[in-house]
Amino acid sequence: MAEGVPKIRILKGAAPDLSAATFQIHDESHTVGNALRWMVMKNPKVEFCGYSVPHPSENHIHVRIQMYDNLSALSALLEALANLDDLCAAIDDAYTVSLRRDPYEVWDEKS
Repeated sequence: MAEGVPKIRILKGAAPDLSAATFQIHDESHTVGNALRWMVMKNPKVEFCGYSVPHPSENHIHVRIQMYDNLSALSALLEALANLDDLCAAIDDAYTVSLRRDPYEVWDEKS
């Protein structure tokens, strides 16, 4: 990540109570954007969540979150990021256990 560039920032135009906000996430693309959107939308208090890649040459994504009942979009984003991190850790753990335990055929590649 480039020095001095924050990983996440709130773009102008956010509601004063942050019930609706667009976040810019630096150095990410569709891979994180779609997974994060899915995780945010699992929260029943979220009215809308979408993401976009403004331009292929720009090294960031935008994530828009709108909440019901004037709740905080920032809280929803942070909760979704934590849940996504937990999910990735659980998948990594299950993969590691399976790789050690299950028999797999090993092939030697020829140069």
